[in-house]
Amino acid sequence: MNTNRSSSRLAVVTMFFATMLVLHLTTSVLFNVLPLPIKPTIIHIPVIVASIVYGPKIGLTLGFLMGIISVIHNTIFQIPTSYLFSPFVQGGNAYSLIIALVPRTLIGITPYFIYKLFKNRTGLVLSGALGSMTNTIFVLGGIFILFAQVYSGDIKAMLATVFGANALAEMVISAILTTAIVPVLLKLKAR
Repeated sequence: MNTNRSSSRLAVVTMFFATMLVLHLTTSVLFNVLPLPIKPTIIHIPVIVASIVYGPKIGLTLGFLMGIISVIHNTIFQIPTSYLFSPFVQGGNAYSLIIALVPRTLIGITPYFIYKLFKNRTGLVLSGALGSMTNTIFVLGGIFILFAQVYSGDIKAMLATVFGANALAEMVISAILTTAIVPVLLKLKAR
């Protein structure tokens, strides 16, 4: 019985992780080709959805894997802010791992408890929106607290720009997709 449950969890994690990789690669290529003023991420949506449908353990695992994707991506494809997410690039340190892993891990927990509180459409909207904001608040807060002295520009202006542009778009997209996807998966899971 335990082996079946472990196999089932592994299958769910693998399926959602594969989805995350496809979303990450697709959006990375898309945003590099198209000159869009904002570059919202959607890789966190499978983490939010899995957290609600399959629980916080699977959500936590997927959130951690999302953080690992961030570390690897910022180590291989370096941009001026890569040091914030990878200790393996110039300027990066142990704080980089905190910023890359902790907020993403929390994405896997927060939506589950928000949905449990409401268990309706409002709960889905809030779970999607606040799951996305969990990442934004903890990443930007971590940058402000842990890297303010390293950043060479106006960190408040940089954080406000990121929050104003990407974060709001990510929050709306997450709320819409979570509300659309979760009911379908809950029905399939109940079969």
